[in-house]
Amino acid sequence: MRLTLPAEFRREFDRTVVLLPTKDALYGFTPEGHRAYVESMFPDGFKPGDKRQVELKRYLNGLSIRVDIDSAGRIALGKVREDVREKLGLGQEVMVVGNDDHFEVWNVEAWEKLQADFAEDFDFLMFGEA
Repeated sequence: MRLTLPAEFRREFDRTVVLLPTKDALYGFTPEGHRAYVESMFPDGFKPGDKRQVELKRYLNGLSIRVDIDSAGRIALGKVREDVREKLGLGQEVMVVGNDDHFEVWNVEAWEKLQADFAEDFDFLMFGEA
């Protein structure tokens, strides 16, 4: 359950990755990037008196797992709860994809389906035409 990060991603990280399970993939952030991501959920600023915001922030931070990058450039996916790994389909083979301020760890089949669906919609998404 160790994932070797591609060299280009390792250069962006110091020694720690913050993993955040989402609906479809496992996101990996720098600690600063994770804080910025959580704060981005509150575009008008976090309001500690707003119960929904407090619960969302607690949930996002509670789901997050800090893992160290070892000397070989690997992170321990085993620190992610087994039920979460199973839900995301993270087994022996995964796809690691860069996405601006973070990387994503995907189940290979789910990633390939997403790419196939995207290929069908590419012109519409880019140019607004089918």
